[in-house]
Amino acid sequence: MNLTISGHHLEVTPALRSYVTSKLDRISRHFDQVVDVRVLLTVDNMKEKEKRQRAECTLHVKGRDLFAESSHHDLYAAVDDLTDKLDRQVGRYKTKVQDHGHVCAKREEA
Repeated sequence: MNLTISGHHLEVTPALRSYVTSKLDRISRHFDQVVDVRVLLTVDNMKEKEKRQRAECTLHVKGRDLFAESSHHDLYAAVDDLTDKLDRQVGRYKTKVQDHGHVCAKREEA
């Protein structure tokens, strides 16, 4: 799994990098066909302080790209929300891929 973490208007500290890496390991444990992960952490100068910290991620799995983004007043909370969203998407994709294989196998038996 190739992991790229970059920051926009933000320096990615080693603590932040290790936090994002540990959170994304959960996704790779659930689904091992993750090819590439790109994470963009952004601090926007918005008037709404609740939405100022933003985390975006593009996850390239075999045959598809999954994208999620999250905004929060705390960057670590945004990363938590982001990984929850990606985990749900990966779970849906995994069941879709697995169910498709089982449906074809059942049709051949009948």
